Amino acid sequence: MEYDVIIIGSGPAGYVAGIRAGQVGLKTAVIEKKDVGGMCLNWGCIPSKAIIESAKYYERLSDAADFGIDGVDMQKVSFNWNNAKKRALRIAQKLTGGVEYLLKKNGVDLIKGEARITSPNSVTVENRSIDAENIIIATGSYPTPLGFEVPKDRLLELEYLYEEEDLPESVAVVGYAGVAVEMAQFFQMLGKKVTLVSPTKTLLPLADQYLNDYIYNRLKKDKVDIIFGDQIEGYEDGKLKVQGKEIEAEKVLNASMRGAVLPPMDIDLQLESGFIQTDDYLKTNHGNIYAVGDVNGKSYLAHAGSAQGLFVINKIKGVKGEMNLHQYPLNIYTNPEMAQIGLTEQELQSENIEYKVSEFPLSANGKALIEGYKDGSIRMLSEKKYGEVLGVQIIAPHATDMIAEASAFMQIESTIYDVAKSIHAHPTVSEIFMEAGFDAVDKAIHK
Repeated sequence: MEYDVIIIGSGPAGYVAGIRAGQVGLKTAVIEKKDVGGMCLNWGCIPSKAIIESAKYYERLSDAADFGIDGVDMQKVSFNWNNAKKRALRIAQKLTGGVEYLLKKNGVDLIKGEARITSPNSVTVENRSIDAENIIIATGSYPTPLGFEVPKDRLLELEYLYEEEDLPESVAVVGYAGVAVEMAQFFQMLGKKVTLVSPTKTLLPLADQYLNDYIYNRLKKDKVDIIFGDQIEGYEDGKLKVQGKEIEAEKVLNASMRGAVLPPMDIDLQLESGFIQTDDYLKTNHGNIYAVGDVNGKSYLAHAGSAQGLFVINKIKGVKGEMNLHQYPLNIYTNPEMAQIGLTEQELQSENIEYKVSEFPLSANGKALIEGYKDGSIRMLSEKKYGEVLGVQIIAPHATDMIAEASAFMQIESTIYDVAKSIHAHPTVSEIFMEAGFDAVDKAIHK
């Protein structure tokens, strides 16, 4: 065989698998038809979070006087979209360049072009046939079409958002889940008129109801109009017609759920709801072909895709392991950020597990108040008899970083007693972990 492993796609699932494969001595090729880094690095995770950070920075300027900084006149301050997107794309380019370097450093061949799977052991690309013992499909996902006509000059697709010369003064964000909520807040923080049109009342389908309730109330507080329902009649003359209502929307942003991007193939791969069906080891119905990341429909999270890529390479090398999607954090880059890991309260209830809820608010945390934040909390779900931590939800400015601590102690099946005993430096926002632990054991110290 020409290669031990061929990986189709170079997003977080594909390029991480490629780097790891090179590190463990597998002769590896990564095939990419467009941009190294995939959706995440080029127009998804990285640049989108960069422009959201710019919007947060802009919004915080209104608090400058309270922090003792005079001379900031918000009437004279404006958001420079051109510079914000340049910064976002500059960061993205730095990271994609780093990925190309790491692939090369680890002896991985990067082949540009569209791969076609011609047999369980062969792929063609740019009129070249390549054989491999194993094939890993990591082609990702893409937002599905809206389902109604929008003129091209009025439609915002996330991939092409950074090509926009100016941002619209009014926008309808159509969709749900993390991206829809994040983008609705992005435009709201810039003072735009925003309407979020969601087909479901559950804005965050994978998140605990506690987080869903919080973000709904936060959006309403921030004057984001929310319309629930999928009866969209169409778009005409700058108005989106939904359930008999006309919504002012200079542009319509497609934030619909994503569907799998499947490579061309001459073999029969089993699909489920449009995604490649895999077993617990991420194998397809062909024993030497694997599917990792968004394309298998198990998760839409970049870090889950990376973990799946590592898992498959380890399996090919004979290293045993297991996949547990509940141990992967769910990060939502709202304002403030939200994150969770483990089981939700609704899952615990459906499985008839007796549990205890312990909470602690940011409004009682010194570091949060120092930084000017008081909106947020930590919520810990623990097993009632032995105290094992089963789930954690955080609402805080750095929740997406802080959730890593919960991930660490849940990996070793820590209890609320272990969390309560963990010493946290003062003042830090992470002290809320200790407080939530004490709240579960007995009483929080500062509550």
